[in-house]
Amino acid sequence: MHALLVVILEVLHLLQYVIIVVAVMSWLLAFNVINVHNELVRMVWNGLNAVTEPLLRPIRNLLPSLGGVDISPIIALLVIMFVQQLIVDNMGSF
Repeated sequence: MHALLVVILEVLHLLQYVIIVVAVMSWLLAFNVINVHNELVRMVWNGLNAVTEPLLRPIRNLLPSLGGVDISPIIALLVIMFVQQLIVDNMGSF
Protein backbone atom coordinates (compact mmCIF):
# COMPACT_ATOMS: atom_id res chain seq x y z
CA MET A 1 0.00 0.00 0.00
CA HIS A 2 2.85 2.35 0.83
CA ALA A 3 4.42 1.87 -2.62
CA LEU A 4 1.11 2.68 -4.31
CA LEU A 5 0.79 5.92 -2.35
CA VAL A 6 4.34 6.90 -3.30
CA VAL A 7 3.51 6.33 -6.98
CA ILE A 8 0.34 8.42 -6.64
CA LEU A 9 2.35 11.21 -5.00
CA GLU A 10 4.85 11.16 -7.88
CA VAL A 11 2.09 11.27 -10.50
CA LEU A 12 0.50 14.23 -8.72
CA HIS A 13 3.90 15.92 -8.56
CA LEU A 14 4.39 15.45 -12.31
CA LEU A 15 0.88 16.76 -12.93
CA GLN A 16 1.80 19.92 -11.03
CA TYR A 17 4.70 20.50 -13.41
CA VAL A 18 2.51 19.86 -16.46
CA ILE A 19 -0.08 22.38 -15.26
CA ILE A 20 2.63 24.99 -14.70
CA VAL A 21 4.09 24.36 -18.17
CA VAL A 22 0.64 24.70 -19.76
CA ALA A 23 0.03 27.99 -17.93
CA VAL A 24 3.41 29.43 -18.99
CA MET A 25 2.97 28.15 -22.52
CA SER A 26 -0.47 29.78 -22.76
CA TRP A 27 1.09 33.11 -21.80
CA LEU A 28 3.83 32.66 -24.39
CA LEU A 29 1.22 31.86 -27.02
CA ALA A 30 -0.90 34.86 -26.03
CA PHE A 31 2.06 37.24 -26.41
CA ASN A 32 3.23 35.60 -29.67
CA VAL A 33 6.55 34.52 -28.19
CA ILE A 34 5.90 31.05 -29.56
CA ASN A 35 3.62 30.18 -32.44
CA VAL A 36 1.30 27.21 -32.86
CA HIS A 37 2.04 27.19 -36.58
CA ASN A 38 5.31 25.50 -35.65
CA GLU A 39 4.71 21.74 -35.79
CA LEU A 40 6.71 20.94 -32.62
CA VAL A 41 4.96 23.66 -30.61
CA ARG A 42 1.57 22.46 -31.82
CA MET A 43 2.35 18.83 -30.91
CA VAL A 44 3.56 19.80 -27.41
CA TRP A 45 0.58 22.12 -26.88
CA ASN A 46 -1.96 19.50 -27.98
CA GLY A 47 -0.31 16.81 -25.86
CA LEU A 48 -0.20 18.93 -22.74
CA ASN A 49 -3.78 20.07 -23.25
CA ALA A 50 -4.89 16.46 -23.62
CA VAL A 51 -3.43 15.78 -20.17
CA THR A 52 -4.69 18.89 -18.37
CA GLU A 53 -8.08 19.66 -19.96
CA PRO A 54 -9.96 16.80 -18.25
CA LEU A 55 -8.82 18.26 -14.93
CA LEU A 56 -9.20 21.96 -15.70
CA ARG A 57 -12.49 21.94 -17.66
CA PRO A 58 -14.73 21.03 -14.66
CA ILE A 59 -13.02 23.72 -12.59
CA ARG A 60 -13.61 26.29 -15.35
CA ASN A 61 -17.28 25.29 -15.51
CA LEU A 62 -17.68 25.96 -11.77
CA LEU A 63 -15.93 29.34 -11.76
CA PRO A 64 -17.67 32.57 -12.73
CA SER A 65 -16.34 34.55 -15.68
CA LEU A 66 -13.42 36.69 -14.58
CA GLY A 67 -13.03 38.69 -17.78
CA GLY A 68 -10.52 36.51 -19.59
CA VAL A 69 -8.46 35.58 -16.54
CA ASP A 70 -8.22 31.82 -16.08
CA ILE A 71 -7.49 30.85 -12.49
CA SER A 72 -8.39 27.20 -12.95
CA PRO A 73 -4.69 26.13 -13.02
CA ILE A 74 -4.15 27.81 -9.64
CA ILE A 75 -7.17 26.07 -8.15
CA ALA A 76 -6.08 22.74 -9.64
CA LEU A 77 -2.60 23.17 -8.13
CA LEU A 78 -4.11 23.95 -4.73
CA VAL A 79 -6.33 20.87 -4.90
CA ILE A 80 -3.37 18.71 -5.91
CA MET A 81 -1.29 20.08 -3.04
CA PHE A 82 -4.16 19.39 -0.64
CA VAL A 83 -4.47 15.78 -1.84
CA GLN A 84 -0.71 15.32 -1.60
CA GLN A 85 -0.73 16.56 1.97
CA LEU A 86 -3.61 14.24 2.86
CA ILE A 87 -1.67 11.30 1.46
CA VAL A 88 1.53 12.26 3.28
CA ASP A 89 -0.31 12.80 6.57
CA ASN A 90 -2.03 9.42 6.34
CA MET A 91 0.98 7.47 5.08
CA GLY A 92 2.11 6.66 8.60
CA SER A 93 -1.12 4.81 9.34
CA PHE A 94 -0.56 2.25 6.57
